[in-house]
Amino acid sequence: MNRRWWMSPGEATWSILVRLSLAGVFIPEGLQKLVHPDVLGAGRFARIGIPYPDFFGPFVGWVELVAGMLFLLGYATRIAAVPIIIIMIVAIVSTKIPILLGREWGGFSLRELDSYGFLSFTHETRTDWAMLLGALYLLLAGGGRWSLDARAGKRRGRSTRR
Repeated sequence: MNRRWWMSPGEATWSILVRLSLAGVFIPEGLQKLVHPDVLGAGRFARIGIPYPDFFGPFVGWVELVAGMLFLLGYATRIAAVPIIIIMIVAIVSTKIPILLGREWGGFSLRELDSYGFLSFTHETRTDWAMLLGALYLLLAGGGRWSLDARAGKRRGRSTRR
């Protein structure tokens, strides 16, 4: 894929709705990982079994915060989607697969729930799937017509025509 594709806004007019949805989740979640590290950042990562929690807790917080702001603005939308896709896959594997199996798995702990198995897994994973699929959509579709990517593309188009 060439460099232009990564910064292309795509043709999707209503990508702004997905962008706003993801920004509304990742800006506050990233901020909370930084403001409340014991509960949602490094402390939580340690309890889950994520390696190097003191590094990955704040790192993920900053990535979520910055990616969320990029989604909000529609700038570098496709690029911002990549780390979010990775974060969501890791979240599903590390926190939801143990729920599906009903036991610790791959070094990741099992949290206390009323029930385990497929239905509990699907219930607990619903937001993760929505965020993963939203990020995949933005990776493939771009930031859309109402984005800084689109404005930058118009400027590049004007400057290359002269």
